[in-house]
Amino acid sequence: MKTTFLLLFTIILGCSSNTKTNELYWATRFADATLHETDSLIYYQREKPKYEYDYAFLGDAIYKLRNIDPKYGTYLKNYIDYFLQDDGSIRGHKLSDYNIDRVRPGNSMISLYKDYGDEKYKLGIETLVHQMEEQPRTNTGGFWHKKVYPSQMWLDGLYMASPFLARYAAEFNAPKWFDEVAFQLQEVYKHTLDAETGLVYHAWDESREQRWCQPETGQSKHFWSRGTGWYMMALVDVLEYLPADHPERSALIKILNDLSEALLKVQDKEKGLWYQVLDMGGSQGNYIEASGSAMFVYAFAKGAKAGLLNKKYLEIANRAFDNIIKYLVVEGDDGYPVLTNTCGACGLGGKPYREADYNYYISEKKVDSDSKGVAPVILAAIELNK
Repeated sequence: MKTTFLLLFTIILGCSSNTKTNELYWATRFADATLHETDSLIYYQREKPKYEYDYAFLGDAIYKLRNIDPKYGTYLKNYIDYFLQDDGSIRGHKLSDYNIDRVRPGNSMISLYKDYGDEKYKLGIETLVHQMEEQPRTNTGGFWHKKVYPSQMWLDGLYMASPFLARYAAEFNAPKWFDEVAFQLQEVYKHTLDAETGLVYHAWDESREQRWCQPETGQSKHFWSRGTGWYMMALVDVLEYLPADHPERSALIKILNDLSEALLKVQDKEKGLWYQVLDMGGSQGNYIEASGSAMFVYAFAKGAKAGLLNKKYLEIANRAFDNIIKYLVVEGDDGYPVLTNTCGACGLGGKPYREADYNYYISEKKVDSDSKGVAPVILAAIELNK
């Protein structure tokens, strides 16, 4: 029987501790909940191993805890080592698909290369950089989300490639990628921005051919919380590596601040969290969504700590994180925390075709402790020493 973690959370808030482990209680608890299910990320919620962005994302989050216990580092390494071959080829990765989601594990490879020095990680990194060198683009220069989604930029895709490329630029002295990611982040913002609300639509179709887009603008029809969350994380993670004197740095910081202010306007006043469809709180079927909320908390906390955002965002992030625990976390039968209200997936077009109307966003299946929700909760907990 699942029970609320609120009582336990209240006790923890009332206790004082200076130990790193206790400070990161929620980070390690969610990491342990994942490891409890299986000792290998390869089989996390899968019967058959699959090379996916979200599992690498979760592995990266847990990897940040490796100084607390080596088991947290082994988890990610096992995953990447399963797919990455000695020659730098990646099982499950097909270059000709030009799927930008498949680039996200490159960030994991950089971490492993720095810590272990194995040449195969460097070769794998170059494999993914090569993909981005050839990635199809819109007429205005924006990366397509995938080859099967021609002329389309999705907010999700900016997170999948941009932090990896910015980190690659910093670690391997390849400054051209700083210019590229700064351009891409501004390009998608320009085409998805709604001037009235300051929010960003989930995607943009340059061709205006997709049924899901508004024919006048090519923009999709709704503001999806996790789509915006991916983009917010892309901004703060890229700015971590972008040189202080880069000519586009101030433009990215302004986008981060403007979008953060827009998000405050649609934050639920009672729970301090965010809805699946951001601007339609209170509408029938809409719900407080965990992954997008956690991504905003992470971006606010990291941005404020780095001086990119006003310090008020650190307080906002702390309060919102506490409310994630209060309202969205329950205790599972095994005693580990379970993150509820996480949208399993949302896309646009494809087969079967996703119209991306309001009913679509609120009807997609919710998945308890989905990797795309647990990972940003761990990252937010680390930023906030929770």
